[in-house]
Amino acid sequence: MTAALARFVSNRLFWPLVMLVVLFLINVVAFPGFFTITMRDGNLYGSLIDILRNGAPTLIIAVGMTLVIATRGIDLSVGAVCAISGAVACSILLGASNPADPGVVAVAVLTAIAVGLVCGLWNGFLVSVLGIQPIIATLILMTAGRGIAMLITEGQILTVNSPPFKVLGAGFWFGIPVAVYIGATVFLIAAALTRRSALGMLIESVGINPEASRQAGVRARVLLFAVYTFCALCAAVAGLILTANTMAADANNAGLFIELDAILAVVIGGTSLAGGRYSLTGTLIGALVIQTLVTTVYTVGIPPIATMVFKAAVVTIVCLLQSPTTNEAFRGFRRRLALRSGKGVAAA
Repeated sequence: MTAALARFVSNRLFWPLVMLVVLFLINVVAFPGFFTITMRDGNLYGSLIDILRNGAPTLIIAVGMTLVIATRGIDLSVGAVCAISGAVACSILLGASNPADPGVVAVAVLTAIAVGLVCGLWNGFLVSVLGIQPIIATLILMTAGRGIAMLITEGQILTVNSPPFKVLGAGFWFGIPVAVYIGATVFLIAAALTRRSALGMLIESVGINPEASRQAGVRARVLLFAVYTFCALCAAVAGLILTANTMAADANNAGLFIELDAILAVVIGGTSLAGGRYSLTGTLIGALVIQTLVTTVYTVGIPPIATMVFKAAVVTIVCLLQSPTTNEAFRGFRRRLALRSGKGVAAA
């Protein structure tokens, strides 16, 4: 039993789970009704529901980011893609005679997603065809994307009135926020495609050794195109949720710094920035940690000026606990327990 506990402690998901539990306990102490979930007008409300709903955009982007990082890459443009998709959707709705028409909303959403796919193809082209370093290739769109969104909105904050569109960000279905359904769908699709087929193994092989993968017949260029396109698709969907939640397209602030939260969620979840093995389950836990951190800031009453410092401190603690040195210490602890257990059996 002790050896099993040591193996559990050395698992890469152990410390993120511990941190999530600690954050929950802090919130319960500061706000005893933290776990309370109430039903109003047939819909569920509560702090936990808010964490799931508000964390859905971060989770969606983090899922795409996980696959990109698994290929030894990174995508800094997801925040800009969020802004672009929201700007495209709102501009179409404002230009329509009836923004509340479900058909118009469908056109706006599909057009925004299509533009997001184009952004992903652009990133994939720069990385896989031209061989530009991912951080530089995506930095280009990160910088230009906000400008593109500003051109689409003509420098204004576009406010729309479309109840069907608002459902994406603030609506409910069978009592559960629609954003939660969207986040769960993206997560399950990514998990099914990468863990129920050879795709995940191919992605890991490209991240571990691109040249060896190419010589083994893996079409690394196609894979890179696919993961960057999928990541941009995730960013476009997240941008629609964020825009629908506020019913306004703000090119300057939509998705601002969400790329950092997504990367942090991936790293907290145990995926290495060096590429190779990744964990979608860890990314899910990491996204919950990031969103719970935001909730904890308001629950505990931490001053806004110290918010980023508090988030950085928690993330730093988790990363230190996941470091190779810490993992080696736990492996040594497990070996010592095994030796003691063996000696005890021999003595008996």
